[in-house]
Amino acid sequence: MTISEVIRLKQVEHVKNEKDILSRVHHPFIVEMLWSHHNDRFLYMLLEFICGGELFSYLRNAGRFSNSASNFYASEIVCALEYLHDQHVVYRDLKPENLLLDKDGHLKLTDFGFAKRLEDRTWTLCGTPEYLAPEIILSKGHNKAVDWWALGILTYEMLVGYPPFYDENPFGIYEKILSGKIEWARQMNTVGKDLIKKLLVADRTKRLGNMKNGSQDVKRHKWFRHLNWADVYARKLEPPIIPRVRHSGDTRNFYDYPEYDNMEYWAEEQTGENDPPIRPKPLEHPGDTSNFDSYPEEDLKWQKSGPALVREQSLFEDF
Repeated sequence: MTISEVIRLKQVEHVKNEKDILSRVHHPFIVEMLWSHHNDRFLYMLLEFICGGELFSYLRNAGRFSNSASNFYASEIVCALEYLHDQHVVYRDLKPENLLLDKDGHLKLTDFGFAKRLEDRTWTLCGTPEYLAPEIILSKGHNKAVDWWALGILTYEMLVGYPPFYDENPFGIYEKILSGKIEWARQMNTVGKDLIKKLLVADRTKRLGNMKNGSQDVKRHKWFRHLNWADVYARKLEPPIIPRVRHSGDTRNFYDYPEYDNMEYWAEEQTGENDPPIRPKPLEHPGDTSNFDSYPEEDLKWQKSGPALVREQSLFEDF
């Protein structure tokens, strides 16, 4: 990525947070950063290649997952979130698109653009609309409890096939989240439903995962009672989906996306039956500039010499 573009989009803090966090975390269910570097124009982050594709693609192709498959993926996510929270990191962007399957079918959490090291609370409005916790929408300040809320949303989406607070309009999503009303599908597993209810509690002080016993309350829930958590962490459970992979560099499990910057335009243009599945509305992301006027490129260029160049480079001295 170009340094000037990161600065123009006001993403310096996000990019530095992502690099800092990925350089510190090492976990079987989190993607590894292998190398980072910068020169006077570009920033580089080399991540391990996870060849199995996005969980999102498998979920859309299947329609919904079985109770056992949903339980498997949720258990690996719990392990990843527990580890991040122990490292004082809040993830803030849990969704199927950010979960990759490795060649053996186990999950890898990726995309740490919204992640942040946190001792208390933060007030930044960020995340994907369907997955936002009420305290983020209300700008009350939030902490790691938002990740447990997002786990509730994801578990519902895996079991049913769509998120519980879906709406065509982002503001409609926010209204539904704040109302707290959920339509429960008849096929919903009753024990899984109980877990989701306890994760989707508006009062974060009463939300499962954010109380006195922390993540242990989630791991001890009856939906997970059959699990040996040491076996989960050791990747000993049999994955429900084994990706088709010929070699370590196989990209067949990923769709080809044109390099459009405007994802709303991309969503409108893709109409063919073989096009990759996408959410029915544009997603929020750290570099979203849709609410800003466009200016000619020449008005945005940095002078690549003298003080301006030094100013750019100094922002990433420790990258």
